[in-house]
Formats: sequence, structure tokens, C-alpha cells
Amino acid sequence: MQWIDVARVSVGLNAAMLFGLTWVWARNYLVFRTKHAVGLAVFGGLLLVQNGLSLYVYLFHPVLAGWFATEMPSPAWRALIVVHALQTVALAFLLWVTWD
Repeated sequence: MQWIDVARVSVGLNAAMLFGLTWVWARNYLVFRTKHAVGLAVFGGLLLVQNGLSLYVYLFHPVLAGWFATEMPSPAWRALIVVHALQTVALAFLLWVTWD
């Protein structure tokens, strides 16, 4: 498996978790009308956009997708994978706490 594949899977999981979390937080805002709920919904929405943009760049961008898949140096990939993986772990924990 190449680094690009690990990044794609991690970012895809992040986007799926963020979609679920943002849906719950937005629904909570509609019910409770609190700043905390709207803050979480905005936070989730912005992170969802960021992960969606990353997924687009890794999969579909006409120039960058090829560069990331073939020419990006391995140390840079390791750094990006650590960031994506830490975000995946953090979101999994947040998902568990939110849906408990």
C-alpha cells in the first residue's frame, strides 16, 4: 500500500465521521438553540470542508493528485499521515463521546 492510499482512507474516514458528528450537533442546535451546539456544528462543518478538499486533492485534482501519488517525498508523506491519523483517532473518540 502506498502513502497516498493511507491518506485517502484516513481522510475518507475523517469525512464520514465529521458528517455524522456535524449532523448530530446541528440537530442539537435546532432543538436546544445553544451557542455550544452551534459552535460544535460550525467546527464540524469547517473540518468537513477541510477533509473534503483534501480528499478532492488526493483523488481528483488534475495536477496535484498525480504529484501526491508519484512525486511527493516520503518524509513529507509521513508527516501528513501522522496528522491525518491523529485526526482520525481524535474524531473516533469524539464520535464515541457524542453518541454515548
